[in-house]
Amino acid sequence: MIDRRGRSSGFGGIGGIRTGGVPLPVGGGIGAVVLIVVLILAFQFCAGGGFDIPGVTDLGGAPTAPAGGSGPIEEGSVADRVDAIVDDVQTTWEEDIFRPTGREYEETQLVLFSEPIDSGCGVATPATGPFYCPADGLMYLELGFFRELERTFGAPGDFAQAYVIAHEVGHHVQTVLGTNAAVQRESREHPDDANELSVRLELQADCYAGVWAASVYERDVLSPGDVEEALTAAAAVGDDRIQERTQGRIDPETFTHGTSEQREEWFRTGFETGDPEACDTFSGDV
Repeated sequence: MIDRRGRSSGFGGIGGIRTGGVPLPVGGGIGAVVLIVVLILAFQFCAGGGFDIPGVTDLGGAPTAPAGGSGPIEEGSVADRVDAIVDDVQTTWEEDIFRPTGREYEETQLVLFSEPIDSGCGVATPATGPFYCPADGLMYLELGFFRELERTFGAPGDFAQAYVIAHEVGHHVQTVLGTNAAVQRESREHPDDANELSVRLELQADCYAGVWAASVYERDVLSPGDVEEALTAAAAVGDDRIQERTQGRIDPETFTHGTSEQREEWFRTGFETGDPEACDTFSGDV
């Protein structure tokens, strides 16, 4: 994990997340969706039972800042938890999925930040939301995002944090496999299909998160209700429900992450199969 909290480096004239000339960020922070911090990434879990990952002793609900405060949440324990989850998700991909097939997994790192900083995709700010940048192969997270999950959507909890991270690692897997590059190439060549391709990319990352959740379930460390919380949350933050909540109307042509039904279905697919090969969102209907 790369801790850049308290260090600002985002005032070099880049002018925000870039949408031309470099690979776009995925899993949040894409262009026009920078409207409400918590709506950019669009996933969260309801509070409930915790689960245990080796190396982390307390995975209860995420602590929050005092009411009305704008500072970070209790970052020490949360940062440690996030670091452990990143390691667990990547170990699953490297040892359980890539290695048995003879493929090499290249690890990513998570960058924690609190002030605007430069990324390979442009300036990242807390309002950008969590995202993965294919240009530098890094994930970016401002820990206050978890407070927004709790306050705006009433969705605290350790599994919320774990799912956010697993989704972003899923985008890194797409980079390692060449999927991100193929999608961005197709988006440049066929701009009218860009939104649909983004939806398919995001749904595949949802499915990959489900694959990791299946590995956690197999280790018998999920508490009752965790999976149900995940499915409920995925449905709650589909593009259709977000648009209805924020603008009072639904515009399917502007979807970038998928509907509530689609997000729930693809997470369920990954979880029930535990097989990334079942996460082909690019063939047929989604």
